[in-house]
Amino acid sequence: MSDSQDTPRIDEGGDSESRATAVETYVEPERGQWRVDLAVFFDDEVVVRTINTYRTERKATVAASWIRRAAERDIRGPVHGME
Repeated sequence: MSDSQDTPRIDEGGDSESRATAVETYVEPERGQWRVDLAVFFDDEVVVRTINTYRTERKATVAASWIRRAAERDIRGPVHGME
């Protein structure tokens, strides 16, 4: 997996149009396992990437929670609309 192509980056540059505005994780069943996807929301697009698959729903849910919280730290400004 190439880091530059497959990992969504949260831009820390000065251009507000390219900064991420929100992140969300999703846990979905896939071929007997559980897939964790990360969605990064920008003003003009949404980037969705599969993070990994896990053997149990509980492990996937815990991983999704950690991934979402880590990604939220990289977003500047109010989180979840709180100012």
